[in-house]
Amino acid sequence: MRAMLTLLSSSSSSSSLVLFSKKLFLLPKPSLTLSFFSRNTTTMSTNLQSHAFAGNPIRSKTPKSTDPFSPNSALDSLKTRLLDNTLLQQPPSPDFKVLPFRKGRPLASSIPGEMTPSWHLGWISLPDCRNFLENSGVQLSEDSLVYLGSRSEDDVVYWAIEVSSEAGLVPELGSKQFCFVELRTLMVATDWADERAMGELAIAGNARALLEWHNLSRFCGVCGAKTVPMEAGRRKQCSNVLCNKRIYPRVDPVVIMLVIDRENDRALLSRQSRFVPRMWSCLAGFIEPGESLEEAVRRETWEETGIEVGDVIYHSSQPWPVGPSSMPCQLMVGFLAYAKSLEINVDKEELEDAQWHSREDVKRALTFAEYKKAQRTAAEKVEQMCKGVEKGQSLAADFNVESGELATMFIPGPFAIAHHLISSWVHQDVAPNGVQVRTDQSSSSMSNL
Repeated sequence: MRAMLTLLSSSSSSSSLVLFSKKLFLLPKPSLTLSFFSRNTTTMSTNLQSHAFAGNPIRSKTPKSTDPFSPNSALDSLKTRLLDNTLLQQPPSPDFKVLPFRKGRPLASSIPGEMTPSWHLGWISLPDCRNFLENSGVQLSEDSLVYLGSRSEDDVVYWAIEVSSEAGLVPELGSKQFCFVELRTLMVATDWADERAMGELAIAGNARALLEWHNLSRFCGVCGAKTVPMEAGRRKQCSNVLCNKRIYPRVDPVVIMLVIDRENDRALLSRQSRFVPRMWSCLAGFIEPGESLEEAVRRETWEETGIEVGDVIYHSSQPWPVGPSSMPCQLMVGFLAYAKSLEINVDKEELEDAQWHSREDVKRALTFAEYKKAQRTAAEKVEQMCKGVEKGQSLAADFNVESGELATMFIPGPFAIAHHLISSWVHQDVAPNGVQVRTDQSSSSMSNL
C-alpha cells in the first residue's frame, strides 16, 4: 500500500535525537512543547505530556495475575457477578465501569465550561449496562466485554463493549444526555492542554482499536473456525482444538516523514484529494515486509514524489486508532528526512500535489487561532449532540476541522504527529523542552551512533 495517511499523529517523547540545521543533539525526555505562530507574530506555547492517543492512564502497566485488578482476576470476578444477581446490587470491590461503543463511536457526555464545553467518556456501571441491554432483549455475557485497564488507587476496573446491534440503546441513553460520537470529532474537540481530556482520548482510542480488532478476528485465518476471546479479550484463540491458533491484536506500522532540503530552508509538503481545502501535510506510507523503517521512508518518498532521501532521523511515534476499521490501530513512526535531490515528480495516483515550502510560509501556517477555533467548534458540536439538538443528523457524521479562516495554507492540528514534525523543524532554535539548542557544528548522524 502506498497511500499517504492524513492528519497524521503526534510525537511521543523519549530521550530523543533531534536534528537542527543538519546538527544532531541528544535531548532529555521532556514534555512536548508546541509553539504556535499567530497572525500578530506572537508565539504561543502549549505543553503536552504525550501525543494524542498516547499516555493511556489506565494502561501504564499490567498487574500480576494474582492481583485483583489483573485481566484474569477481573474476568473471574466479572463471571461471578453476572451469575449472581445479588452481587450486582452490593457495593463491589473493585468497581467495574463499562464504556459502550456503537459502530466505532464511544459513548460521551458534555459539561458546560466557562469558555468552551468539555466532553467526558460515558462510563456506566455494570448493573446499568446489564439493565440497558436486557431492556433491548440482550443478555450480557463476559465474552462481550473487553478489559481496558484499571486504577487500583480508585478501586476501579474498566471495560468496553460493542452495542451496535442494540438500536434501542440510542434513545435510552440519549434521554440521559449521552450520545455516541465519532472518535475523530472527540479528537478535534479535545483541549490538548487538558491532561484529563487527553487521557480520556487515549482510553477511547485504545478501546476502539481493541473492539474493531475483535470484530475483524471473529474467524481463524488458518482453518476458518470461530475464535473465542481469551484473557478478558486481550487475545483470541481458535475454537478448533486441532488448530488452537492464538491471535493477538493487530498493529499496522506506518512511517511519516518531513522531508527537508539540503540547505535546511524548505520542507516538502503534500496534499491528497480528500484533504480539506488549503491543508498540507507530511508524506507517509505503510511499511512493507522485509524493510527497515529508514528504507520505508526512502522508498515512500521516492515513489510518491521522485525525491531521493539520504539521512533519516527518528523523531517520535504515535498510536493512530482513527483510521479505517480494517486497520484498527496504526502506529505512526515519525522521521525527519534529508533530501539528496530537489526535482519533484508527483505520483498522481497517490497525491494531488507536492511542493517545497519555505520556513516562513510554513511558520505562518502554524496558526494558533485556526486550531483553537476548530477545537471550540467541535466541543460545541458534541454538546449539541448530547443535548439531542441534532436529532436529525446521522451519528456517523464527522466534523470538518477547517475553521474557514482564509489562510493560504494550514497543517494538521496538535492532535497529529505531522504537526509536531513540522513544528520542530520550523522552531529549530527551540528544543522540545523549551531549552535553547546549541548551534555549534556536529557531523554526527544516526548511522554513526
